[in-house]
Amino acid sequence: MMHRRFLMQAGGAILCGLATDAAPGSSGITRTPLEDSRRVKLFLCGDVMTGRGIDQILGHPGNPRLFERYVDSAREYVEIAERASGVIPRRVEPDYIWGDALAELERVRPDVRLVNLETAVTTAGEAWPGKDIHYRMHPDNVRCLAAARIDCCVLANNHVLDWGYAGLEETIATLHAAGIRPVGAGKDAAQAAAPAAIDTPGGIRVLVFAYGGASAGVPMEWAARKRRAGVNVLDEFAPDAARHVARDVRAMKQPGDVVIASIHWGGNWGYDVPREHQELAHHLIDEAGVDVVHGHSSHHPRPIEVYRDKLILYGCGDFLNDYEGIGGHQSFRPELSLMYLPELDPASGRLRYLTLIPTCIRRFRVNRASAQDATWLREMLNREGRPFGTSFELQAEAGGALELRSGA
Repeated sequence: MMHRRFLMQAGGAILCGLATDAAPGSSGITRTPLEDSRRVKLFLCGDVMTGRGIDQILGHPGNPRLFERYVDSAREYVEIAERASGVIPRRVEPDYIWGDALAELERVRPDVRLVNLETAVTTAGEAWPGKDIHYRMHPDNVRCLAAARIDCCVLANNHVLDWGYAGLEETIATLHAAGIRPVGAGKDAAQAAAPAAIDTPGGIRVLVFAYGGASAGVPMEWAARKRRAGVNVLDEFAPDAARHVARDVRAMKQPGDVVIASIHWGGNWGYDVPREHQELAHHLIDEAGVDVVHGHSSHHPRPIEVYRDKLILYGCGDFLNDYEGIGGHQSFRPELSLMYLPELDPASGRLRYLTLIPTCIRRFRVNRASAQDATWLREMLNREGRPFGTSFELQAEAGGALELRSGA
């Protein structure tokens, strides 16, 4: 059986798919003309941190006080970024931070827009004791999330409780009031484990389950309990981790649903994917009926895998943060990231097509990456994706072809 992997480039995007000469019904990602109602288009990205320095340039900056070892005001992060990149405007419009991503979202019109919100949305003033870093955004700035028409924010991460249980409660209430579904944290274990259910215009229901792992720095004391608020914590190294997720999915999934497992896992730096994470991802697809594994926590993109025609993102990279101008780990190019725009066959959850848009954080906004930076990302994905059977070929010409070859 022959497979032809192919890509098409549009305005610097990395597009990938898999055509097959196999008989109908055989496995393989295909790019065939389908009505919009017969496909599900997603926008996924890594951590979106709109607190601290970014909060200070938005329309309603909150209390800048911090309790960090070297920095006691969030305004200092704005000053550091300005020394690196030039003047950053203040009191910006809510859509400023999304920059060039908004035009791409408008072009693609994804059915579901999912981000990992790496900050509390609160005016609470009591920082979690013993924690070095605390992120918060003023609730009036939630309009920046609405500006990108975000459908769902993952809260199962290591910053949602930075400002205590009062901060978590206000975060959830603020998102609900803005029409955005929070997932992965709640007033008790049942609410924290409950998926977000999103109905697409084509009548497909997308279920998002969210989990926070200790390997990403989620304190185990943050785990939600029967009568205590907190995060939906998953021990991703436990032998029964996949069965735990499978139990959650089976309790909610109905025929025709598309299921995303969004997991905050792994360290901030490095490309290595723990064997246990790959095994868990495979088990989630094989045993739990998961269609997309949306991994995040790493400050830079990590490898991509397509397993049994299902998409696995081991680490999406930071999509937006206030780290600009801060030295260290520059070999990973943490200012570069990707918009992940997969299209799925709703009948099977199989990946039909994947578009990657290279981006760059500059002046606290998302910008299209330069051709040189897009090439760097492609080379990194090729190098790190080789063990997972994925590679990308990017042509410099706008509108040129890209070819994705599967590794042996």
